[in-house]
Amino acid sequence: MRATIVIAEIGENHIGDMNLAKKMIKEAAKAGADIVKFQSYLSDEVKDTDLEKEWFSKVQLSDDAHYELKEIAEKNNIEFLSSPFSLNRAKFLCEDLGLKKIKIASSEMLNIPLLKYVNKHADTVFLSTGMSTIKEINKALSNLDNINELYLLHCITEYPTKPEDANLLAITTLKKSFPKYKIGYSDHTIGIQAAIVSVALGAKVVEKHFTIDKNLPGTDHILSADPIELKELIKKIEEVEILLGNGEKKPTKDEEKIISFVRSRFPK
Repeated sequence: MRATIVIAEIGENHIGDMNLAKKMIKEAAKAGADIVKFQSYLSDEVKDTDLEKEWFSKVQLSDDAHYELKEIAEKNNIEFLSSPFSLNRAKFLCEDLGLKKIKIASSEMLNIPLLKYVNKHADTVFLSTGMSTIKEINKALSNLDNINELYLLHCITEYPTKPEDANLLAITTLKKSFPKYKIGYSDHTIGIQAAIVSVALGAKVVEKHFTIDKNLPGTDHILSADPIELKELIKKIEEVEILLGNGEKKPTKDEEKIISFVRSRFPK
């Protein structure tokens, strides 16, 4: 059984089309993902000066849409998750939709009122750390001290992230700096190689943007995995887990059978 949690980040890739969103949930489930993740915001909460306000209005999910998508996910045996971008949406996700797991986006990592609310209402938090320093991560964590299970996700807030900026060794840094927490990776690179490597470095959760058509409108499709790639990513993660083993240094069962012969082959 695969130990690494795989989150298919649908985010805005449904482009405001509920039928497309439902299809994406089903395809992510078929590919083997554990969780489908959306984004929860209201365009009314976006500043009028924001150049993407019209886009947010197009792709925002109504309350009814959240309920509907969560139901579709449950019917397809995949967990529904979302990132709130305001205290208002966090309250809706936790109190109305009944979510106990919450994803905190990098942009909201220092949204202290949001963190304090989630700290009282969620059991599990996936915290993306794009644009942050160790000091800022510590500040965020100080407001999430009541969370039973917290995953720190290395993340680069570039869409797409250039290979030279991916800095996957930061996963190792996070492991050393925050030994109490499980470390993961939210991937914005093109392709699936970075996500695979992250598991070899110790990521316990991998979040990858997901689409069924990379030519659809929006900035995220180019860096998203399609169903074939997502299935391949999950296969490769499982292979990496097998290769990593349990870390205990001792002879394998097959090695034990040949120790005496191999060590006595040449005169000592």
